[in-house]
Amino acid sequence: MNEKKIAVIAGDGIGPEVIGEGVKVIKEIGKLDPSVRFSFTDFPWGCDYYLKTGEMMPEDGMETLSKYDAIYLGAVGSPKVPDHISLWGLLLKIRKGFDEYVNLRPVKLLDGAPCPLAGIDRKDIDMVFVRENSEGEYAGAGAHLFEGRPNEVVLQTGVFSRIGCERIMRYAFSLARKEHKSVTSVSKGNALNYSMVFWDQIFKEISKEYPDVETHSLLVDAASMFMVKQPKRFQVIVTSNLFGDILTDLGAAISGGMGLAAGANINPERKYPSMFEPIHGSAPDIAGQQKANPLASIWSASQMLDFFGYEKWGKRVIEAIEKALVEKKVLTPDLGGHAKTSEVGDEIVRLLAK
Repeated sequence: MNEKKIAVIAGDGIGPEVIGEGVKVIKEIGKLDPSVRFSFTDFPWGCDYYLKTGEMMPEDGMETLSKYDAIYLGAVGSPKVPDHISLWGLLLKIRKGFDEYVNLRPVKLLDGAPCPLAGIDRKDIDMVFVRENSEGEYAGAGAHLFEGRPNEVVLQTGVFSRIGCERIMRYAFSLARKEHKSVTSVSKGNALNYSMVFWDQIFKEISKEYPDVETHSLLVDAASMFMVKQPKRFQVIVTSNLFGDILTDLGAAISGGMGLAAGANINPERKYPSMFEPIHGSAPDIAGQQKANPLASIWSASQMLDFFGYEKWGKRVIEAIEKALVEKKVLTPDLGGHAKTSEVGDEIVRLLAK
């Protein structure tokens, strides 16, 4: 089987610590199963690189990354660099440049994970967000007029194309059909009278192509309420860039915290590399202290394994994470433990080898 070449951008803050544990886990799987072949190349891009060079990645960075099968990203962000520079200079540049238009974020209450909701069965929280990842509210379109004057105006334009809406919805419906689940569209058509009315219209059209898939539509405010009060009503959720970004953080809060929040940025056609990342921030306040929880990074490594057809090992990784959560012997402080970041990675490796 061909070796998969992975570009590793550990990034900023806790990024190098948590991404190192994900690499450790995948390398261990390669030892256990020689058919799982990965190679890793590190790139020192991010905010420290920006402070030295004035750019988040070199000019030919995208060309360099295009030669890899996937990208494994740690975290982006530093108090020394404005967020819009770090975000648009690396993360969004990769997502848009490689047309990673599917942002796949599981919200699943793993066995042993803490949940702040009372009276919730673990099986009640088992959903996946299919977030549009290439346009919408994060298209970067707009204008800043009359800057510095009393009549100063800024325009932030959401961009919703028919192609963009149709392809993300078809991906969600195909996933739901494959897994025998329902699809819920989340929008705000009552207030956003152009973009979200258009979204709702296309969702109705696409749903007719999948008559075997149960469908629902919710306004984003109602969806956020039901995620807390009735999470079991959600299975596959398809939504726009902004709403998906916000609701998946809420999802992380009800399913164990940001330390258990993984994400994949997928180019389904595989014309370009896809990118896998924990969705937490760079947490500069604890960087270098070995306090960061690497389980989200390891979960995103599981998503990478699934993407390349190693579903058996992807499942094994999730099972190892659950066992560690249930046993509660080797966990980081955010989950009530006292273990170091590297010790948690070692524990997942130990559980995989059993």
